Amino acid sequence: MPPLPGSGLAKGLAITLRTMTRRSVTDEYPDTEPALPPRSRGTIALFEENCTVCMLCARECPDWCIYIDSHKETLPVERPGARARTHNVLDRFAIDFSLCMYCGICIEVCPFDALFWSPEFEYAEEDIADLTHERDRLREWMWTVPEPPALDPAAEEPKEAAAARTAAEKAAGREGDTA
Repeated sequence: MPPLPGSGLAKGLAITLRTMTRRSVTDEYPDTEPALPPRSRGTIALFEENCTVCMLCARECPDWCIYIDSHKETLPVERPGARARTHNVLDRFAIDFSLCMYCGICIEVCPFDALFWSPEFEYAEEDIADLTHERDRLREWMWTVPEPPALDPAAEEPKEAAAARTAAEKAAGREGDTA
């Protein structure tokens, strides 16, 4: 049986009327803070002490929005005849958030845990040039990074950790026998 003429219009008007009579659930943002999940992706934070200037984050970034500058310093020789060693010193670490697509690849590839997700999301600027945040600003966000979630008590202990624990228990048992 074919639909009655105008039945689609009547259905649409019924849905509109039903929606108009419901209370709105919109949160007014500046007045009420949003309830974000604890590990939400806001901005990228830098733990500068862990950065070895390996440049993996900048190399793997698909947007090329990470800028790193460094220089090499020679460490003093510890004993005579030893070879002088050098290490990289971080001069500049900046992320251009106007280019960043928040994919998190930089955080995933960092082998030294220098980059983290911070739940901070309020970093709007009036000028787009101010969205390039230098290491001082990235470091400020480091202190807003939540602790990692607790380990699952039902999970298996890694083999390396179990071996290290049993070795430490054996060594402690031997020390107790001699005392």
